[in-house]
Amino acid sequence: MSATPDRPLAGIRVVGLEQYMAGPYCTMLLADAGAEVIKIERPGPGDPRRSMPPFAEKDGHRKAAGFMAYNRNKKSLALNLRDPKGHEVFKRLVGTADVVVENLRPGSMAKQGLGFDDMRQLNPRLIWSVISGFGQLEGYRGPYSDRPAFDIVAEAMGGIMHMVGFADKPPSWTIYGMADIYSGQIAAYGVMQALFMRERTGTGQLVDSSMFDNMIALNEAQMALYSVAGQVNSRGRPKNAWPRDAYECADGWVAINVPDNIIWGRLAETIGHPELKDDERAKDGTARCQNIAFLQPLLADWFKAQARDAAVGALNAAGVPCGPVYDAEDIFNDPQVQARGALVEIDDPAVGPIKFARSAPHLSAAPEIPKVAAPELGQHSREVLSEMLDYSDAEVAELAEAGVVELAGEA
Repeated sequence: MSATPDRPLAGIRVVGLEQYMAGPYCTMLLADAGAEVIKIERPGPGDPRRSMPPFAEKDGHRKAAGFMAYNRNKKSLALNLRDPKGHEVFKRLVGTADVVVENLRPGSMAKQGLGFDDMRQLNPRLIWSVISGFGQLEGYRGPYSDRPAFDIVAEAMGGIMHMVGFADKPPSWTIYGMADIYSGQIAAYGVMQALFMRERTGTGQLVDSSMFDNMIALNEAQMALYSVAGQVNSRGRPKNAWPRDAYECADGWVAINVPDNIIWGRLAETIGHPELKDDERAKDGTARCQNIAFLQPLLADWFKAQARDAAVGALNAAGVPCGPVYDAEDIFNDPQVQARGALVEIDDPAVGPIKFARSAPHLSAAPEIPKVAAPELGQHSREVLSEMLDYSDAEVAELAEAGVVELAGEA
């Protein structure tokens, strides 16, 4: 079983029943951690993100950036799971696996007799991680459990969108795919826990990651506020702490956070208004929230007169937490990003080197994450069938001829 030596999950085989973002992001984290990830895709189109822009193009080759980003360090098995012979291939593969990660429509694998309850009979050590909109674990199913969901639905129902934007504007989503990415992270965290438990018990289990649950957990501050004080915050209307905002400078924006009076005093001194430290209208976070109309112009005027980097330097020197509001180009050029290796370069054989965000964290006793380009559709079908599952060349050819599998470059 191939893997990256000395990475934490070396020797662990993961099967990805995955598409779009949440499942692929989860298995990308596991692959970066050294696991051998075999991504199952439909023959023909493959993962839908293979055909979604933007694209990297070179010498007539074209690859989707989103697919490349979340599918590095994986192997691709193009397998038709609607064919009984495909079922047999899947069963044999799962019999060799440690983990299955699934983010297909709820119940779709169970309807084919290929769900966790079926597969655990073949492999009692199997860990099956299912990512869905509203959760699948028996005993925790609710009225929404069979609904499909995308990230914006989870953001909306988890209370995130209610808090994003301005008071006089509609609710807004955050970054594209945030609920998917976070749910993939939580699923990977659950897989790690299940692997650790398996060391003790010898048996696998179901890991249930709900996008709805995850957004509620991410929104925990608002849950605590309502539970303790019965208070429902509204977007753009702080009640307990201010300033926590972005301010326009002469050449960009700076974000600051002032959680207490000590930092408020430092800010007041820096912007040339030390009298605000003792002003009743700014005596604490609640008072500052109530008097934004008075205080905001004083801050806005100071920032507007500053260059962005000068403002960041002055505030950091004074001990006021702040940072520039970056776009992607800023991130690529930032020296801290470069020092941390937060972007990794993947050299794709078709379209050349591309930089993507590195998965965190760094581990002091492990080598750097692997950097293998995302696979072509069916690139490893023959390898999986022949080397892992002991299919003969004749059997592989028969499966390919019947459309059960697709072999990259051998059509």
